[in-house]
Amino acid sequence: MQPSTSELCRWHTHKQCTAWDNKAVKYMSEIVPPEVRPKPAVPAKPSHVAPPASVPHMPPHGPGAGSQGSGGGSTLLGYVGIDTIIEQMRKKTMKTGFDFNIMVVGQSGLGKSTLVNTLFKSQVSRRSSGWSRDDKIPKTVEIKSVSHVIEEGGVKMKLTVIDTPGFGDQINNENCWEPISKYINEQYEKFLKEEVNIARKKRIPDTRVHCCLYFISPTGHSLRQLDIEFMKHLSRTVNIIPVIAKADTLTPEEKTEFKQRVRKELEVCGIEFYPQKEFDEDLEDKSDNDKIREAMPFAVVGSDKEYQVNGKRVLGRKTAWGIVEVENPNHCEFSLLRDFLIRSHLQDLKEVTHNIHYETYRAKRLNDNGGLHPISSSGDTQESNL
Repeated sequence: MQPSTSELCRWHTHKQCTAWDNKAVKYMSEIVPPEVRPKPAVPAKPSHVAPPASVPHMPPHGPGAGSQGSGGGSTLLGYVGIDTIIEQMRKKTMKTGFDFNIMVVGQSGLGKSTLVNTLFKSQVSRRSSGWSRDDKIPKTVEIKSVSHVIEEGGVKMKLTVIDTPGFGDQINNENCWEPISKYINEQYEKFLKEEVNIARKKRIPDTRVHCCLYFISPTGHSLRQLDIEFMKHLSRTVNIIPVIAKADTLTPEEKTEFKQRVRKELEVCGIEFYPQKEFDEDLEDKSDNDKIREAMPFAVVGSDKEYQVNGKRVLGRKTAWGIVEVENPNHCEFSLLRDFLIRSHLQDLKEVTHNIHYETYRAKRLNDNGGLHPISSSGDTQESNL
């Protein structure tokens, strides 16, 4: 009996599948099995990096526990190296350096140049750079600047000191702050034009005034109307730090009373000096800055001369009754000013200048003119005659 057609089809199909299976087995047997690679080892933490602060283990809970969410962190399985960003930033800053521009304003004879030299322990003021005592007091307020590159511990800083000879020295001092205000705004304008360039520089030169030291005459009575008008007009444009010059001419009691009177007058006139209360970022900032505000204006003495005191060389001013030590906190508040200006708030001065004062100018400028048109790289940015 011969098989049916359907049985023949099933037999051929089974035979064909068996042949395919045999070929597949033979082919797979010829393939070399892949090499089993061990898991990469977690890299060890470099010896020069400080250990991170220990973080208490929080047990995972809820859906998706163990994965990094938008609001919380996750436990690292080993050292990653995120904390080295601080060292990277430090190396970058040491290579490029940074700018700091300080303006000094006050009557002639208050020791502005000497104090700046004392602050940076070098001859950086305009008077130290070719100024002659035969120079006459200008009939109008002038703006003169001098720049130096100073280096300490491998960190380079381009320091620019802007002087304002002629301020407060005229018979009629009405509106004598206007040239100073104009100069400050010119630097904002210069920076703004560089920003809107189509092909702008990788690093825009920063000539903006980061800090204005305003020198108050040590009268022991009260602020002059000129002092009030200047700070009232410029306190919203630049970081003003008031200082009482030549404080060794005041007794301790006179100094304390004068400082209190100055703070009261500034408060009554609505004048805010740096650090401004409205810019305190958190409670820690507020606590630190409140202590500084209570100590201001700093009563200072400047000197770039050294004298021998108790076997040590100190900066000081020699008087008939002894030597006033500039860096002795029992003699004056110079060390408080230096620590505040350079060692704790220098970066913040730059940030407030950029994020507050410059942004205020920029917003007003763009709003008034409907925006600035980009200019070519060979733009005609006007330079101030210094």
